[in-house]
Amino acid sequence: MGEGAKGQNSALVRTLLGEQQAHPPIWLMRQAGRHLPEYRELRAKNKSFLDFCYAPAAAAEATLQPVRRYPVDAAIIFSDILVVPHALGRDVRFAEGEGPLLTPLEGAADIAKLDMSRLETRLAPVYEALERVRAAMDADRALIGFAGAPWTLATYMIQGRGGERDLARAFAYQNPELVDDLLAILADAVGQHLIAQIKAGANALQIFESWAEDIPGHLFARLVTKPIKRAVDVVRAVYPEVPIIGFPRGAGHRVGQFQQETGVQGVGLDIAADLGAARSALGPKVCLQGNLDPMALMAGGAALEQAVDAILAAAATGLHIFNLGHGVVPATPIPNVEYVMRRVKGLA
Repeated sequence: MGEGAKGQNSALVRTLLGEQQAHPPIWLMRQAGRHLPEYRELRAKNKSFLDFCYAPAAAAEATLQPVRRYPVDAAIIFSDILVVPHALGRDVRFAEGEGPLLTPLEGAADIAKLDMSRLETRLAPVYEALERVRAAMDADRALIGFAGAPWTLATYMIQGRGGERDLARAFAYQNPELVDDLLAILADAVGQHLIAQIKAGANALQIFESWAEDIPGHLFARLVTKPIKRAVDVVRAVYPEVPIIGFPRGAGHRVGQFQQETGVQGVGLDIAADLGAARSALGPKVCLQGNLDPMALMAGGAALEQAVDAILAAAATGLHIFNLGHGVVPATPIPNVEYVMRRVKGLA
């Protein structure tokens, strides 16, 4: 697997593949970001966020900053989930204070224009950033590639923005065949994007289903797990050995269904998910990931110590990767992150 062999024996990969560790491996969602002064300095030099994601040297530097500062067991490539619809030909822009904005899909004609043929060419800067990071990182640390799940991407594309998802769900009810076609295209595009990330050096993958929380039970398989399974199958047809984490935010009560229907090796848990219930649903051999509250990390003190210890106690019952249940917030003090790293590794 070329450069991907570097990092394959990391604690994170071994855990995902079924090997219990003396201390769970740790990385943090948004560990590369605004809580780091070096990131803020780098970001100031790259005004457009999308251009930042497509600048290999800058994206690699952002990815490596937390690796230099903290003893994390993995880095996740600095990018964005919306590079996939952008590479398929949709207009994507990031407005200051508003977040991502897209030109909304209006129907079958727009879906028919989605172009898979140039996806890897358009996303070549992302893969170059991965290659740079993998070459710069020690072999005992994993590099994680990622993508947004098809339904999350579809929601952005239908609505033209994030926020409330009512419009996207209404569209799914009103246009079931169109949405199925869109999800199939996105699943194949996500799979292709993840394969290219493995080729560039990723040792593990994460699929972010950011909007699994408000899907009715009778739609969950159709909108969430079936498209993710299709993307997973695309990857495994080429790289059956690379482990995949699924993060169905807001669907902690459905982790058993999610894992069974998608076949992912790891399931990320959001802050509201119950670790004990998730372990009972999945058993000790499926890897859980999470789920420290970012607000506890920001607050520090006794509350943080108690929250970390509760997760470590739960982690002892089965395969586990220590992480947050959402991303690091900008106001997080660096000493709090350092404490968590030491505590998880048995040094505090």
